[in-house]
Amino acid sequence: LGYVGGISADDKKTLDPVEYAGTTHVGKISVERSFEANLHGTSGHEDVVVNVHGRKMQVLDRVRSLPGRDVILTIDMAAQLAGFQALEGKRGAAVAIDPRNGEVLAFVSTPAYDPNALSAGLSRRAYLALQEDIDRPLFNRALRGQYPPGSTIKPIVALAALHYGVTTPERRVGCRGFFTLPRSSHRYRDWRPAGHGPVNLYSAIEQSCDVYFYSMARELGIERMGRFMEAFGLGSVTGVDIGGEEKGLVPSPAWKQKAFRQPGARVWFPGETVIAGIGQGYLLVTPLQLAHVAATTAARGQRFQPMLVKGSRNPATGTIEFEAPKPLPPVPEQESAWWDAIIEGMHGVMQGPRGTARGVGLSAPYPMAGKSGTAQVFSIGQNEKYVAKDIAERRRDHALFIAFAPIAEPRIAVAVVIENGESGSKAAAPVARAVIDAYLKHTT
Repeated sequence: LGYVGGISADDKKTLDPVEYAGTTHVGKISVERSFEANLHGTSGHEDVVVNVHGRKMQVLDRVRSLPGRDVILTIDMAAQLAGFQALEGKRGAAVAIDPRNGEVLAFVSTPAYDPNALSAGLSRRAYLALQEDIDRPLFNRALRGQYPPGSTIKPIVALAALHYGVTTPERRVGCRGFFTLPRSSHRYRDWRPAGHGPVNLYSAIEQSCDVYFYSMARELGIERMGRFMEAFGLGSVTGVDIGGEEKGLVPSPAWKQKAFRQPGARVWFPGETVIAGIGQGYLLVTPLQLAHVAATTAARGQRFQPMLVKGSRNPATGTIEFEAPKPLPPVPEQESAWWDAIIEGMHGVMQGPRGTARGVGLSAPYPMAGKSGTAQVFSIGQNEKYVAKDIAERRRDHALFIAFAPIAEPRIAVAVVIENGESGSKAAAPVARAVIDAYLKHTT
């Protein structure tokens, strides 16, 4: 959330020397930096007459200094603490958003650092130790981390398929454990080698059937699928009220033409469309964007700009001026039944008989919806098997999860990413559940 530090030579190039005369510290990153003008206040001054000895003889004019405004955060302390504790010892992020207004309820990146130590001033050796730490504690994963979304993207792909008339909620696709393109022997494997049998949209989301979404992606095509992802805010910044946000990437044939130099590498292949349907390939998202997607789904297409600051307090009067929620262009209008379908599938993930995260969601005292995801860090060969214990820890799959609750009137949406966590359902889902539990416990 930020820290203050000593004014540097670079800071002096941009700061008003009069306003900051006598000031030793300034906001460095995040909220402290973005709202520095509010927090700093206004300096005062006196115009005086002095004698030849420099003694003050008369005050001609006095302008009193004004203290800065207190900034009121949207962060819910219980949810923030629950996320931080659940992610302790892991490299990852957890972001929670109120779907009704875009307020950020939790904003966690781990491992973290002590902002007080940075404000007091670290030795060069201590600061270099933070910079060179392999776990990158200074890197804000919630805001700047970019990851393949894995299967967390499947509800969007399902809704796109309904929107463009590619499928219906009841249409069944046979899953034998792999998918092949016409006139190709290459197998795009399902996470379940034996397959899921015939699945419709509900069961495909509940069981996270890869083959179903390979098929949907191929029928949609990358352009339509990409446009629909962009309607949820992927591929662009959310506009959160702090700086430094990364925008992720929604790939397309046009993007690939610009991104690569070699002619052969600039061709968009059908297989790249197929794997985009399960959130792999070039597709990248931030944890903040994923939380925004979860909140948008919970709100059935209504979007709000995420905000960390809900208002500021006048130090003289004590009155608080609140910021109004900032609506964003909504997802194109969808049939109510289509939202029902994908949300019911996500409900099945958490509390259905074959849900991939039923072990985490079944005991919840409220109806919740979720979607697990696993994102490959590196590619494995067609005839090779992924065996986690034989792979270096930092090359193992990332674990992702999105969720919101309660389903009927959602008040919180969460996204969790754990680097090299291997399983979204086993590693990331418990973090999401902990954050939701903590928030709903004292807001019900």
